[in-house]
Amino acid sequence: MSAAFKEWAVVCEALGEGRQCIILRKGGIAEGRDGFAFKSKDFFLLPTWFHEQLTKTNLPEDSVLPDPLPDEIEIRFAATLEWSKIVREMSLVEGLREFHVLHDTVVTERFHYDDEEGIHVAFVRVFRLDPPRRLAMDKKFGGCRSWVELPDLDDCALVSVLSDEEHERRRGQLERLLGG
Repeated sequence: MSAAFKEWAVVCEALGEGRQCIILRKGGIAEGRDGFAFKSKDFFLLPTWFHEQLTKTNLPEDSVLPDPLPDEIEIRFAATLEWSKIVREMSLVEGLREFHVLHDTVVTERFHYDDEEGIHVAFVRVFRLDPPRRLAMDKKFGGCRSWVELPDLDDCALVSVLSDEEHERRRGQLERLLGG
């Protein structure tokens, strides 16, 4: 597994704490002609940082996030894509609130971004890396793209952040909500 999905650090933490089990994505300006897609079934979560990201969530203002490292990036979580679909009904997207930490305004912006309304919803199983891995910051990790390649990180254990029972419970809820 060497694919990495770039995501806000606050969302990576929510996924890694089991507060969130879906990824909501529209795509960025550097996604290419075909637009955004979940390109890999198994991937690492590569945290990205910007100052206001906590205010764009429903998390308490005093939530603690790990600080970005000056010349390194810490990879703490990996994910397996269980399924993904494009949801084109805002009422269904609104029903996903309990499965993510993003503020409604962020989700609405993503849904309405560009000419085609809708948003990619991916149900993922998240694993904690034991031990976490640190990589030297590289400019290839930057830019407005969702996917980057990492060096092989295959010498760490993966520990599920949710029990099998809780993961299946959430799967069932989401499939009922989104129609299988």
